Amino acid sequence: MTPEGKYIYCIILSMHDRNFGPIGVGGRRDEVLTIGYEDLTMVVSNHPLAKIKSSPENLLAHERVIEEVMKEFASVLPIRFGTIAANADEIRNLLGRRYREFKNLLRDMEHFVELGVKGTWRHMDVIFKEIEKENEPIRKEKKKISSHPGEHDLEAREKIGKMVMDALQVKKAAEADAVVDALRRSAYEFKVNNTSGDEQCLNASFLVGRGREKEFDNVMNELGEKYKNRVQFAYSGPFPVFNFVNITIYPEEWEK
Repeated sequence: MTPEGKYIYCIILSMHDRNFGPIGVGGRRDEVLTIGYEDLTMVVSNHPLAKIKSSPENLLAHERVIEEVMKEFASVLPIRFGTIAANADEIRNLLGRRYREFKNLLRDMEHFVELGVKGTWRHMDVIFKEIEKENEPIRKEKKKISSHPGEHDLEAREKIGKMVMDALQVKKAAEADAVVDALRRSAYEFKVNNTSGDEQCLNASFLVGRGREKEFDNVMNELGEKYKNRVQFAYSGPFPVFNFVNITIYPEEWEK
């Protein structure tokens, strides 16, 4: 039988023990509790001391626990998914060794929230027409096909398809740059993440100072109006600062 370990979600500042309920990863309804060293506390739940499966369910459960903690604590340091300690003593020892580092990070993050912005093109037919209009090599290849129908048709169409997809990525980057440039003035830091599908042109995260959320909201409203016929925005948060702080604890650190 695999021994039980302590699965770790995040670090908070607290002098008191807490129970966040039976919401632990793994689907066993394990209680999410705290283990502390002085005023530093790790939020944990029991879990077999084995590698945890990176399933959508487990990843979502990990994030949900941190979001639940955020309802009570303004400053939270997320720990990388899949981090498991053997026991409470390992956790306290690590908190002691990295006390100053974690304490400083918590102090810094107390002043920020993470906000997410995604953008999806409303009319892809318009985007593809723009790509053709802006890209002479694509127009030339299309003209070749129309001039010599059937001759190397499949190969030519595959070539055009690749050219269009390459041009689409360039267009996404240009569209994202314009939007991010407007938002970055209200943010301390930002990260542009990978998009999914042809339609999504923007997937970005912003680290925004507490007290500047309204300023950021106003810019988002302006962008929504400016791009109302072109891009549909999805604006969400605040989230745990996964894109700006995601602490990794390596196995050898437990052994020190």
